[in-house]
Amino acid sequence: MTEHSTGPAGTPQPLGERVENRSQRPDSPAFQQFMASQWAEAAPARTERLPVADFAAARRRRISERFPGERLVLPAGPLKVRSNDTDYRFRPHSAFAHLTGLGVDHEPDAVLVLEPVEEGAGDDGGHHEATLYFRPLAGRDSKEFYADARHGEFWVGPRPTLEELRASHGLRTQDLSALEVAVTKNAGPTELGGVRVRLVREVDLNVDALVDTSRINTGVDLEPADALDGELAEALSELRLVKDEHEVAQLQEAVDATVAGFTDIVHVLPAAAGHRHRGERMVEGAFFARARTEGNDLGYDTIAACGNNATVLHWIRNTGAVIPGELILVDAGVEADSLYTADITRTLPVNGRYTEVQRRIYQAVLDAADAAFEVAVPGNRFRDVHAAAMEVLARRLESWGLLPVPAEVSLSPEGQHHRRWMPHGTSHHLGLDVHDCAQAKRELYLDGVIEAGMVFTIEPGLYFKAEDLAVPEEYRGIGVRIEDDVLITQDGNVNLSSALPRTPDEVEAWMTGLWHAREGADPS
Repeated sequence: MTEHSTGPAGTPQPLGERVENRSQRPDSPAFQQFMASQWAEAAPARTERLPVADFAAARRRRISERFPGERLVLPAGPLKVRSNDTDYRFRPHSAFAHLTGLGVDHEPDAVLVLEPVEEGAGDDGGHHEATLYFRPLAGRDSKEFYADARHGEFWVGPRPTLEELRASHGLRTQDLSALEVAVTKNAGPTELGGVRVRLVREVDLNVDALVDTSRINTGVDLEPADALDGELAEALSELRLVKDEHEVAQLQEAVDATVAGFTDIVHVLPAAAGHRHRGERMVEGAFFARARTEGNDLGYDTIAACGNNATVLHWIRNTGAVIPGELILVDAGVEADSLYTADITRTLPVNGRYTEVQRRIYQAVLDAADAAFEVAVPGNRFRDVHAAAMEVLARRLESWGLLPVPAEVSLSPEGQHHRRWMPHGTSHHLGLDVHDCAQAKRELYLDGVIEAGMVFTIEPGLYFKAEDLAVPEEYRGIGVRIEDDVLITQDGNVNLSSALPRTPDEVEAWMTGLWHAREGADPS
């Protein structure tokens, strides 16, 4: 027989309420009355318009032009449970952040709605009026102030008011309670005079349910509607292929903080090498400290992979030792408060000196990266960047006697033998997501023409696993990747991460200089 926790009068207590069983919060009328009194006046609302507001408005105009006459619904997303009654730090969906300019962590459950209006009557003469629906700061005379552990100011700090976000981001604002009417009014089949609704799906299940229920109630076929939602996601992704001036500045800010984080990593390497079991975690921790002090967070989980772990492409366990004489591959990026992230990789000799074999492999990867930089220019295709890097690596592997076929055969679509040691792509777009623009059409991404304003990575690598019997023993257990963040300009490209040393000589001199500046620390 199953026993149930009971509430008043012996009735079974719902599971959802039991999370509060540990609570000893006061709830007497006397407490509530006292709690609502004797608070200082709230600080005056900030009224300055932020620079990002104009850029976000321009982005909204561009997406408005794609979908005239249609209602567009973009949720920020809800808080997500990490464990029981504790949540992950909130991060809004990237499409929402892009069109509002909002970053950091103050708008869980918010929804941006672009309402269709007559042509020319919308924002700045566009096709839509944009309104941000969110939960504003509750008054200190409300129970939410002290009793709501997810949203109450006493628990999680203040939230902006409707007026503050209206002024700072140039958006109409409404209380979240008005969202249902805003999303569902006049919705229905266009042939019957209704308004078509497009939704960024699988961000907020409550908003999904609201839209889908409205569609069912108004006779909209869900399968074609789902395809329309996919077209919106695709368009929003393609909107980010070319970055505006504000986005480039934010990416450079994220890159600069990441470069500082790599300096922290070099500083901690001697101590990490002295940790018997989990030196990789010390490296990870040093970078995380930089990400949290200079940015919002990590852009993605840090890869700190020493020795053979560096041959695991997404090694984020970081449970290994840091061993002098081995290489440590660190793939890391700081996410700025605006939510734009860097993505940089360096492969460092733990003791500050590459061995002859390590240097040989490292130089091959560097040469492949340099070849990719040469073709990363306007007019070429995105796929050309990868092809240039593969040409170098295949011929280098051939010269080392590792390929079972000539390089020409390996480079053919029917060959690809060299990909055994370089199985991933050389580049991906970078922005609000570390793998940005992922829903863009193939002809605009992989087959797309490179344009000024694009930002993407260049990151070739070679990975020789310890158990790989296809290579001589001296290569086994070595993984090398070099990754930089590249801005395409009108006449070429700029390496946004050029402040971080790339050549083996530069890396060795940089590491030695940092250690000598800190009382001669040396992990060897």
